Amino acid sequence: MNRIPQTVRTTLRRLPKRGNFDREVINQILDEGFICHVGFCVDGQPFVIPTGYARVDDRLIIHGSQASRMLRTLEQGVDVCVTVTLIDGLVLARSAFHHSMNYRSIVIFGRAMLIENREEKLAALLALSEHMIPGRWADVRKPNERELQQTTVLSLPLTEASAKIRTGPPLDDEVDYELPIWAGVIPLQVVSGAPKPDPRLPAIRVPNYALQYNRST
Repeated sequence: MNRIPQTVRTTLRRLPKRGNFDREVINQILDEGFICHVGFCVDGQPFVIPTGYARVDDRLIIHGSQASRMLRTLEQGVDVCVTVTLIDGLVLARSAFHHSMNYRSIVIFGRAMLIENREEKLAALLALSEHMIPGRWADVRKPNERELQQTTVLSLPLTEASAKIRTGPPLDDEVDYELPIWAGVIPLQVVSGAPKPDPRLPAIRVPNYALQYNRST
């Protein structure tokens, strides 16, 4: 089993049995998610910013506007903490105290570096597009030089990361199992609806990647 080495920062202090350092498990969670939250400091002030991402092998690709304070800071090689969370269900226990959620989450530590090479940046933007909607990149107009200059793309190595996962039914105090209260799990998932065309769109067939979109991996 290919595991990411455990470090002091990725060691789980609370409920360590839920921790997972298997690279395949971490990759699966990253490949299913859309949004990451990037934590960093500027002049001693902490910030947490949501942004889109994609995984390319053992790197996380983060992108945004050239004007973004976060990306202008991170391109200098500032240490960051990145998190991704997927919610799989609401866990209803017999007691209010033991209510919970089933989830899969990732924490990544590292230093994000700027991608400056034009071809590498285009490859990263392709990965971001394919991560969101596989097959879309082949249809759309590609970024022009002005748009490339306005876009910052960063690469973060997946060398210090851990997953934390909760699955299964509620865990009540033993005495509470006799209470006449419904308990269980309400599953949750991302479900795509029917594609809605742009009002200014002429008569164009909806592509299969939109009609058959499915986020689960």
